[in-house]
This record gives sequence, C-alpha cells and structure tokens, in this order.
Amino acid sequence: MTPLALLLIGMIVILVLISIGVYISSNSERTLVEDRLGRFLDGDQKSADKQKKEETPTALTEWVNRRVESSSIGDKIAKNLARADLKFKSGEFVSFIFILASSLGFLAFLFGGSSLPARLLSTALGVGFGIAGPIIYLRSQQGKRLTKFGSQLPDMLNLMVNGLRAGYSTMQAMEAVSKELPAPISDEFRRVVQEMQLGIPMDKALDNLIRRIPSDDLDFVITAINVQREVGGPLAEILDTIAFTIRERIRIKGEIRVMTSQVVMSGRILSGVPFVVFVLLWFINQEYMGEFFNNIVCGGSALVVGFIMIAVGYAVMMKIADIEV
Repeated sequence: MTPLALLLIGMIVILVLISIGVYISSNSERTLVEDRLGRFLDGDQKSADKQKKEETPTALTEWVNRRVESSSIGDKIAKNLARADLKFKSGEFVSFIFILASSLGFLAFLFGGSSLPARLLSTALGVGFGIAGPIIYLRSQQGKRLTKFGSQLPDMLNLMVNGLRAGYSTMQAMEAVSKELPAPISDEFRRVVQEMQLGIPMDKALDNLIRRIPSDDLDFVITAINVQREVGGPLAEILDTIAFTIRERIRIKGEIRVMTSQVVMSGRILSGVPFVVFVLLWFINQEYMGEFFNNIVCGGSALVVGFIMIAVGYAVMMKIADIEV
C-alpha cells in the first residue's frame, strides 16, 4: 500500500471520528449548566462528582476554551450554541471548525490537480467548506428549534392558564409546563424553574430565557408576566388572550410560508447551482476551468461579477418572500 493511500485512509478515519464525536456531544442529555444546577437540585452529589471526573477536560481543551471564551466572539458563539441546543463549549466548536477545515483543505490539496494554482484553489475550496459547513448547520438548528418552540407556545400558554385558574402560582404553572410538554419548550422552562429555585429573581430568569430563545411572541408573553407582577391583574385572562393572538399569527405565518415556499426554494436552488457546477467542473476538467485564471483580469472580474449578481438575486428573492405578520 502506497504512502498516499495510507495518508488518505488516515484522513478518512479522522473525519469519521470527528463526526462520531460531534454526534455524541450534540445528543448528550444534559448540558454543563444543567449538570451544575442538578448538583444543587437533585441532591445526587456522588453521581455529579463521578460525572465530573469522567468529563474532566484535557489541558489543551481547557486552554482553548479559556482563550475563546475570553475573546469578544466567544460570548456570541456560546449564545448561538445555546440557542441551537448544541452541547458544545465555544472553544470546542472553534476547534472542531479548525480541524474540519484543515482536514478538508489537506484532502483537497492532495487531489486538487497537478499545477500549483489548481492545488491552491482546491485547498481554498476545501477550507471554505470546512468553515461554512458547521456554521450553516448551527444556523439551521437554531431556526428549527426556534420554529418548534414557537409552535409549542400556544399549548404552553393554555397549560399555564389552566394551572393559574386551578390555583397554581406562576412558578408552579411553569413547573407544570416543564413536566408536561415535550422539548424544546419543556427544557427551557425547566431551566427557568431551576434558576428561580436557586434564588434568581423571576424577571432575571425570564430575561435569560428570551436571550436563549429570541422570539417576538415569547417576548410578548414575558412582558405581560412582568407587567402583571408589577401592577397586578388577572394573569390567566391576559395569557388566554395572548395565546389566541399567537395561535392566529402562527396560522397566518403558515399560510404565508406555503405561498412563498416556491420562491424560497427557487432562490436557494438557483443560487447554489452555479457554485456546485463550478466545483464539479473544477475537479472534472481543470484545464477548461483554468481559462478563468489564465487572464486574471478578465477571469477574476467575471467571477466577482457573477458572485455579486448571484448574491443580489438571492437577496431580492428572499426579500420578496419575507412578509411581516
């Protein structure tokens, strides 16, 4: 077996291990914050200590986490990971992007062609995909989780209204939501209840919730709860009215989404096809695609103008499909 084949097998094994690690980490049942809260609420100190020993990070991992979390972008990454419910630290996510981009860039350099410009362009494409892939996945998970949370919000309000009318306090009604409803809304309200049990004021715990779930409907609900706590009033009737309003907004958004789905998919497909064709032709016939770079002024100008036109077309189509409710 040639050294090149051994190197290729090694890179494939590394990518498979990375994928397995991401799957296990993203599907773990409890986050680090929930583990820390659970030590105080569950009273299972021995189990917590055992889990802490098993999950003690290495010195390199801890150093990367500290460096990233202390930077200005670390807080933003951590917030986005929390919104997507991915069980990563910001440093781990950055390390994963670095490893994936390096691996794909190295593979693209090996199989990118015989000439140096071809290898460099292939490496740039591999690194670009390695960086863009996790970011696109992160944004996709955020959108899916936010959409699912919004669809569960009317049921949550109905459950809270029934609990308040049965004599529950606001905290008891939230605790019922955390036990009766499915994820992700149950997970978020469980965290709110745990924070309040540890002594955090309700308004602060609800502010933390809106930071994790940036939803206009949820902001409306939290504002109503805070105002009712300040001035009083029938909270059950207020939430019942809000639940009806949110349900109607969800219905209208669903109808608009159906009517604009063709425009959205057309924009995504038409914008993605040129890039896919360019990459495929580059690896199939580099001599043909190399004409773009023989005359860097004409070829580079054509690529830049094409990219700008694709971006403008995609932005216009998404603007057409973006209807405010």
